Amino acid sequence: MSEAMQTNLSLKERIGAHLAITRLDHSIKNIFVLPGVIIPLSIYPALLDGALVVRLVIALIAITLVACSNYVINEVLDAPFDRLHPTKKNRAAARGHVNVSIAYVQWILMMVAGVLIGFFFVGHMFALTAAFLWVMGCFYNIPPVRTKDIPYLDVLTESINNPFRMLLGWYAVTSLLVPPISLLISYWMIGCYFMGLKRFSELNEIGDRGVAGSYRASFKRYTPESLLVSVVFYASTAMLFFGAFIIRYRIELILGFPLVALVMAVYFRLAFKPESSVQNPEKLYREPALMGWFSVTVVVMVLLLFIRMPRLAGYFMPTLPSTTQSLPDPGTFSPDAVPASVPPSVN
Repeated sequence: MSEAMQTNLSLKERIGAHLAITRLDHSIKNIFVLPGVIIPLSIYPALLDGALVVRLVIALIAITLVACSNYVINEVLDAPFDRLHPTKKNRAAARGHVNVSIAYVQWILMMVAGVLIGFFFVGHMFALTAAFLWVMGCFYNIPPVRTKDIPYLDVLTESINNPFRMLLGWYAVTSLLVPPISLLISYWMIGCYFMGLKRFSELNEIGDRGVAGSYRASFKRYTPESLLVSVVFYASTAMLFFGAFIIRYRIELILGFPLVALVMAVYFRLAFKPESSVQNPEKLYREPALMGWFSVTVVVMVLLLFIRMPRLAGYFMPTLPSTTQSLPDPGTFSPDAVPASVPPSVN
């Protein structure tokens, strides 16, 4: 099928097909780089200068090349399965418009170009992280590992691109500051939350688990209920580690937490809509309520990163002793006794 269709393509159509499998429209996902840029700048604003702006532009080009390389291999290897999907069957590779041999060369060249640009113009840590981003794309797409066919592991390995993207933004700004592990885990889990809802929406849309399983192997073992249960786990874990980051590093961000929860709730609701944009994140800009609240949340959180409220920390000071050794003898304990190690509460 594919060879027969390819022989009838004009040069312009063939080039268009090979551009299509890079999924440049998915570059909107590079927005996940921004926290990695903004957070170190909130610590050392002096890092922001003309050289950094140029470096960030070059970094964005490198990130796009590596991400598009992963999309190319995804399109090529998924073509037989995409033909079974009601809408993805219209993708260039699924229709046989792509020369597979050229696509493999395209896949490697885009990765090499992205990593080398990062190495020579951004930094060693940036290039190493970009290489890891590409390797995770290989694990996700290429047999015999192909984690996208394994329930739950597909979500975990796809979403780990989130902390990698944040690290790419971080190392484009500086490699001297170490990003907090609590923030990286939170960012990973929030990506799992989005991806889990995407899987739920896809399965709901297809309806027939047999048809869904022929398109994506992991759907053979997923159910709508199991996916929603996993989404609750991802959301809870993400917020646990986000809270740990807030308390440890930026207590001011706690004021923006209700907005974060609201955006997550709006996104959750979207997953139940027919033909939901949740299935195609690059189309989420069509959802005015989500985009409106998301924009407000981003503005508020960025402002809170740069605003210091020393008195706010006082309200969250520990009011319990850190160890049982600080407690008074049980025989002499009275409700009015306050251990000396406990700071007075702030009223």
